[in-house]
Amino acid sequence: MALVSIVMGSDSDMPVMAKAADILEELDISYEMNIISAHREPDTFFEYAKNAEGRGIKVIIAGAGMAAHLPGMCAALFPLPVIGIPMHTTSLGGRDSLYSIVQMPSGIPVATVAINGGANAALLAAKILAVSDDELLKRLKKYSESLKEQVEKKDERLKEVGYKKYSDK
Repeated sequence: MALVSIVMGSDSDMPVMAKAADILEELDISYEMNIISAHREPDTFFEYAKNAEGRGIKVIIAGAGMAAHLPGMCAALFPLPVIGIPMHTTSLGGRDSLYSIVQMPSGIPVATVAINGGANAALLAAKILAVSDDELLKRLKKYSESLKEQVEKKDERLKEVGYKKYSDK
C-alpha cells in the first residue's frame, strides 16, 4: 500500500516528479504516481484527493506550474501533509508557480520546496513519515551520511589533482 502520492497536472512535469520517485525508491518508501488535472478533470481530481486518506496515503507531493492550483486544492481536501513543488515556467521562470503554492489562505497550509525541487519534496515527505518510523529514520540518516561522503570524495579529488584538472573527469 502506498504511503506517499505523487501527483502532477501534466506529463511535462515528469522529469521533476521522477526525482521525487527516485528518492522514495532509494529510501524504500511505497508511493503511487498520477497525472490529474485539477482544471481539466475536476471530478476526477476531487475523488482522488478526497479518497487519498482512505487509500492509506500519509503525504501528497503535488507538482504544478503556472496557476499551480493542484497542491492547494489537495490541501483543501486532504487532511494530512501536502508538499507543493512549483514548476519552472517559460514565461515567469516558476515564480508564478511558487507564489501560487506558497500563498495559501490561513488554515490551508502547503509545505513548499524550491522550484523544480522534486528530490527535496521526497526527502521532506520521508522526514514527515520518519517521525513514527524508526527504520525509515535510520535510512534517512544513512542517506545523509552518503551525501557527506560524496562531498568528502570531491574534496579529496580536488586536493589530489588541483582545480585545473578537476573538471577533466
